Amino acid sequence: MATATDDTTLTEGLTAFIEEWKDRPGNLIMILHKVQEEYGYVPRAIAFEVARILDVPLAKIYGVVTFYHFFKLEKPGDHNLQVCMGTACYLKGAADLITELETLLGIGVGGTTPDGKFSIEAVRCVGCCGLAPVMVVGEEVYGKLTTDKLPEVLAKYNNG
Repeated sequence: MATATDDTTLTEGLTAFIEEWKDRPGNLIMILHKVQEEYGYVPRAIAFEVARILDVPLAKIYGVVTFYHFFKLEKPGDHNLQVCMGTACYLKGAADLITELETLLGIGVGGTTPDGKFSIEAVRCVGCCGLAPVMVVGEEVYGKLTTDKLPEVLAKYNNG
């Protein structure tokens, strides 16, 4: 994910992408995917700009963003902790991982720490069932994870 630094202004790349997709069928979802790729979520100011450029009601954009779980309306933490809640992970203790993360970080699922460093997300199967339970942080997969290992994992990201 290439993260844009200013979440109130369209990037040149995003502006070009919107122009390219402006008159194509199914353009809104493709454009919103690109927005999330650039910003990590769909910022309100950017949603307004997309609505203006595409000449669609803002309600339509929010309808799409809130319908699909992929899209986020809040900026995730620098380190988004994605705990797999697929069947294998759930059965092997993923819910306990989430509870412990909530305790350690003082936030709930979907929340972000006040310093913006961490966010917690419960996700569907990540395809690592043999390593259950699994947590993904960026490109790093932590398998066969237990609650007692969580402080060590968090410490790895707390210094950077």
